[in-house]
Order: sequence, then C-alpha cells, then structure tokens
Amino acid sequence: MRTVLTLVVVTLATCTLGPVVLVAGLLGVRDKRDGIYQRCMHLWARAACWAAGARVEVHDDAGAVGLEGVVYIVNHVSWFDVFALAATLPRYSFVAKSELRRIPLFGPAAAAAGIVFLERDNRKRAFESYKDAAAKVRDGRSVVVYPEGTRGYDYPLRPFKKGPFVLAIASEALIVPTVVYGAREVMGKGTFRIRPGVIHLHFLEPIPTAGLQYADRGDVMTRVWQRMDDALHTRYGVRPSDRAIAKANERPV
Repeated sequence: MRTVLTLVVVTLATCTLGPVVLVAGLLGVRDKRDGIYQRCMHLWARAACWAAGARVEVHDDAGAVGLEGVVYIVNHVSWFDVFALAATLPRYSFVAKSELRRIPLFGPAAAAAGIVFLERDNRKRAFESYKDAAAKVRDGRSVVVYPEGTRGYDYPLRPFKKGPFVLAIASEALIVPTVVYGAREVMGKGTFRIRPGVIHLHFLEPIPTAGLQYADRGDVMTRVWQRMDDALHTRYGVRPSDRAIAKANERPV
C-alpha cells in the first residue's frame, strides 16, 4: 500500500511542481535561498517522505545544515537518501547520474532547478560536470555528492571516487561528511517495496579545503572516508570490508 501511495504522490508532485520550475527557468528567475526552485524541491521531497511514512531525524552537532557553499559527501544505499536530504537542506544542488535527465518532465525540471548531471562512463565530461558544480558552490549553493558512485545494498562504506574531492578543492569549499542511516529499511536497492521508518541524517564536523591543491585530493578523500566510517561504526556497529579499507587508503598516482 505504501509503495502505491508513494508512487502516486511523487508522480502528482512531479506533474504539479515540475512545470512551475520549468516556467521559472524559462523566465530567468534566479536561484536563491527560499526561492521558487528550493521551495519546489522541498515540497517534492517532503511529499515523498510523507507518503512513505519516512520520518527524518537530523543530528547536526556541528551546525552544518545552515551552511552555504559547502560540499556534502554522503553514503548511498537508497533513493530515500535523496528524499531525506532534499527535504532537509536549505539551498542545494545534487550531482546525479545522467540517466535521470532522460525521465520525462522530471529530468528537464531537475536541470532547471540546478541539478548537475554526471556522465559516469565519460571521464572528460564527468570532470566538466564537476566544474559546473564547483561554480554553483562558489556562488553560494551547496552541492550533495555520492562518492561511492551508485547505491549499495548495505551500510558498510565502499571505496570513494576522487572526482567529488577535486570539486571541493577547486571551489575551496568546506566538506561536510554526511552519514545516512535507516533509508535502506524504507526502500533498499533491488526492491520497490516501501515501508515506514526513521531516516537518520548525521552531519559530521566539516573538513576545510582552502589552500589545498589537486595533489591533496587523495589525503582529503581518506580523511572524509575515515570520518564517515568511524561514525557508522561508533553509532551503528557498521564496518566495511578489508578491501574497502585498503582502497580508501590508497594514494592517487
């Protein structure tokens, strides 16, 4: 029942809010905090969480939610990672896989709202997308990136890709390591079944990148990975595989 309700609500929200965003884009309405684009994305995400019975609980001892122009590095196990964050953050863009851009209405509306689409199989275009995201960060908009590249089936962290850290260094932005827990129980990878639950968002102590160079990307990536891994282990007893630990500590060539 929850699955059907969520599908209906998300479809209706997309069909209602998508045209509003598209028209705003055509009229040249600028993005701003609490502007039309952010309001529409908040409504869309909150409608999805409401329909699914997903309650979002925010843990933000570092005060990272209210920051602007930061890069949120997030683990990824469910589509509800996206909904929970989109319902919570004040002004943001996501870096999303390019396949989503082809979804009718959703794709064009997401692009108009500032979502950055990433061609994962094309290294050159992927880095161009990261440059676009860096420009948004320098303009004051925060960017959410999933450095594991795709959803996993469970919570142990997988190796990170280096692109998001190149983005953060290029924009001299604070990195906010962010751990999501509980979204898999609402809707896991490989299933369409949706169940009510609590999604925990842990915003950890930010890591600065000002003054760092391209060559520092591996060290920054390792620091972020370890901070997120420590949070998952301390709070939920989650540990990654030995292979993931070794990969996370590799240094780039």
